[in-house]
Amino acid sequence: MTKQEVDNFEKLQAQLEGLHNEISALSKKSQNDALNKFKLKFVNKIISDSNELLGNEYKPFSDFDTFDENDLPSNSDAAMMLTQYLSCFEKLRADNVKQDVGRWYWIIDGKQSDVKTVMPKKIKEK
Repeated sequence: MTKQEVDNFEKLQAQLEGLHNEISALSKKSQNDALNKFKLKFVNKIISDSNELLGNEYKPFSDFDTFDENDLPSNSDAAMMLTQYLSCFEKLRADNVKQDVGRWYWIIDGKQSDVKTVMPKKIKEK
């Protein structure tokens, strides 16, 4: 990853988490209600930007790009997809960080950087 991709990752992950929290709360109240067009516009923007960052290797589903604005998704459908994106972000993080003296750092341009991050939620030994 590049420094710009790391910066973009951190911004998008924070936005995904915020949307996920908000839409999950809506889903608990009324899971089958449709997401309104205002919220859908932002969900689709974050998903589209995430697709660009994740690329084909990390994108959750090859046949999903964004929700159709003419067929509004339910709150639970949107929450489910945001969960998938957050999981894929964690996989991308796990594959691009390294632990050094108890702290986690991004690997930027193939080398351990001084850019700190949090421990990935799921670590799989390579």
